[in-house]
Amino acid sequence: MQRLVATYLIETPGEAAAAAAALAGEQSSGTFVAVPGETEALKARFAARVESVEPLEAVEQPSLPGSRASETGRYQRAIVRVSWSIENFGANLPAIVSTVQGNLYELPHFSGLRLLDLDFPSSFADEFVGPRFGVAGTRRLCGVSDRPLIGTIIKPSVGMSPADTAALVGQLAAAGVDFVKDDELMADPPHSPLAERVERVMRVVNDHFDRTGKRVMVAFNVTDELDRMLAHYDTVVRHGGTCVMVSLNSVGLAGVKKVCDQGAVPVHGHRNGWGMLTRHPALGMDFTAYQKLWRLAGVDQIHVNGLQNKFWEPDDSVVRSIAACREPLLGGLEVLPVVSSGQWGGQAPETYRRTQTTDLLYMAGGGILAHPDGPAAGVAALHEAWEAAAAGLTLQQAIGEYPALRRAAEKFAKLTPAPQEERAPEAALR
Repeated sequence: MQRLVATYLIETPGEAAAAAAALAGEQSSGTFVAVPGETEALKARFAARVESVEPLEAVEQPSLPGSRASETGRYQRAIVRVSWSIENFGANLPAIVSTVQGNLYELPHFSGLRLLDLDFPSSFADEFVGPRFGVAGTRRLCGVSDRPLIGTIIKPSVGMSPADTAALVGQLAAAGVDFVKDDELMADPPHSPLAERVERVMRVVNDHFDRTGKRVMVAFNVTDELDRMLAHYDTVVRHGGTCVMVSLNSVGLAGVKKVCDQGAVPVHGHRNGWGMLTRHPALGMDFTAYQKLWRLAGVDQIHVNGLQNKFWEPDDSVVRSIAACREPLLGGLEVLPVVSSGQWGGQAPETYRRTQTTDLLYMAGGGILAHPDGPAAGVAALHEAWEAAAAGLTLQQAIGEYPALRRAAEKFAKLTPAPQEERAPEAALR
């Protein structure tokens, strides 16, 4: 029988091996005391198994409150791998999450516990369709093949009427943007009902397509109760829309999978609320594990934050997140990383240098809308930034060669071209 393997970072006031055994018991056949019916045969078939315990350093203070006091005055950290037979849960994502997380974070055996990764059995490739569009499908619908997709967000976040929103989308389409999305705070409010917003915005998008042959992808935020989400989804498809957006943590795996299972358009996964799951280094989960769950659910695009972003996340973490999205899962199930949060063209050279990919949806809100020469110049600046990045230029070199990017740098970073900068050797697009 195939097995699911979870990798954890643990911290414990006791022995790491004993804590790992407690984890395995709590999350399978065991409890705090032996019970009738838990036979050796049953445990052999259904009990979780500790696959490995790799001791790390010990620390003098517990990372989390409510932990048992250590008799030695030290709290041992370790990397632990635990596996379960898939007979325990089958192809049931909510049950899988209950198994690999569940009550674990409440056990006093742990003064720190973090889910690092999940390795799914090969049989899951037959159980889960996964993303129906992913990188290739999104590129096809947007008509973009050889560069990052350039996107933006409707701002202000709330308060705009459907007519105002449609007018802004028309302006952005004329500016040459590939992708526009609702803000996560804009769903189906009284001041901008989603059905009316979709009708007005798609009229503009379809008219632009008829004139130019370019269809802008708009991710309408359908986040809601399940039946209403499905109705919103149908509204988008009926008006010719090519994307919907869902707030993943608000809706949950089962709800998001139901939306993804409709299969008509890509699903843009916004991870708002992610910080509460990951910000403490000894609690929650890593993005590596997180994005795998959403890939199984079928999400086509997922936020990864961005370099030099406006939030707490360091660049190294963002780079690891992009790499995690690019890692093959079950022979396919590709997902498009969405780079966002305080982005403008200035982060493009370093993003490309560190990731060596253009398979990204590069989102800039203020970076486009607040460009001193208007949104069209904002879009042009992002194209220039990525052209410079692929050619191996630094930002300082790039702003000496590209006028729209230079104007953006003057406003967003107070940068001006340095004299006589030498151009770096060109690098091939990857």
